[in-house]
Amino acid sequence: MSIHHPMRACSVSAHPPPLAEKITEDPVTSKTAQSTVSCAYQTNLGGYWRNVTVLWCKNLMNHSLSLMVNSPEGEYIYNCKIDVKPWHFWSKRGYKCFEVEGNQVDVYWDLRAAKFGGSPEPCSDYYVALVSDEEVVLLLGDLKKKAYKRTKARPALVDAIQYYKKENVFAKKSFSTRAKFDERKKEHDIVVESSTTGPKDPEMWISIDGIVVIHVQNLQWKFRGNQTMLVGKQPVQVFWDVHDWLFNSPGTGHGLFIFEPGVPEAESDKEGSGPCGFESDTSTGSRYYSTRSNSTAPDYCLFLYAWKIE
Repeated sequence: MSIHHPMRACSVSAHPPPLAEKITEDPVTSKTAQSTVSCAYQTNLGGYWRNVTVLWCKNLMNHSLSLMVNSPEGEYIYNCKIDVKPWHFWSKRGYKCFEVEGNQVDVYWDLRAAKFGGSPEPCSDYYVALVSDEEVVLLLGDLKKKAYKRTKARPALVDAIQYYKKENVFAKKSFSTRAKFDERKKEHDIVVESSTTGPKDPEMWISIDGIVVIHVQNLQWKFRGNQTMLVGKQPVQVFWDVHDWLFNSPGTGHGLFIFEPGVPEAESDKEGSGPCGFESDTSTGSRYYSTRSNSTAPDYCLFLYAWKIE
C-alpha cells in the first residue's frame, strides 16, 4: 500500500464537523444538558492521511458514538453512527461498514463491560476499532488484544495521532476530564472547581491528579488569563475564560479552558497569535478562541467547555 502524503502534510479541514458547539440558547438544565466528547486524530486510510473525528454524545435519553472521516482535501465527510442504547445489551457489541472514496472501512466495537466515569466516553474495559485494507488504522480503548483477535487485522505501520480533544461538561461547581499530554505517558485526571457565589471573593482551582496546580483569587478581575504549569516535569499552558460564569445567567454561557503542552512563545514572536488558535486581544490583554485553520497538523490541545447548571 502506497502512502501519498507524509504525516505532517495532512492539513486540518477548513470545514470541520460540528464538534462541541453551543448547545442551546435557553438556560441549560439537568434535563436539557447533553454531554459531548470529541477526539480528533490523523490516520492513514486508503493511502492518504486523513482527519478522523470520534464524537461521543449522551443525554437523559440517548447515548451515541459517531465516527467522521474527512477526505484529504477536507471537502467531504463520511459518517458512521452507532447507538449505544443502555437498555439493549446487543447494541453494545457490533460491526458496521461504510465506504470512503471507494475504500471499505470496517468498524468493530465492544462496550459490554465498558466503565464510565460521568463522561459519555468510556474510561476502561472497551474497544472501538477502525479497519481498512486489513489494518487497524485507529484503535480506541484498552482491550487491544481482544480487538485484534476479533478484527483479524494487523496493526497499522504508523500509529494514529490524536491532536485535540474537545469536551462539554455540566456541573454546579466541579468539572472533570482526562487528557494525555504525552502519548508515551499516562493519562491525567483534570478537575476545575470554582466558588463564584457567597460572602468571599470568587475564586477557582485547577487540579491535576488530585494536586492543585493553579489557584486564581479575585476571579471577578481575572476571569480571563493564562498560566504555565508542570505536569510530570512537562510544561503545559492553561488558558481560561470564565466571564459568562460571573456576569451571565446560569446556563446561558460556559467557561472555556484550553490545555496545551509546551512553553509560551516569546513576546517577540508573531504578535497577536497564540497556541491552539488562541489569539490575543492587544487592547485588553485578554485571549479568545479562534477557529482559524492551519496548513499543518497542530500540536495536541484539550478544549474544556464547562457549563454551570442549577
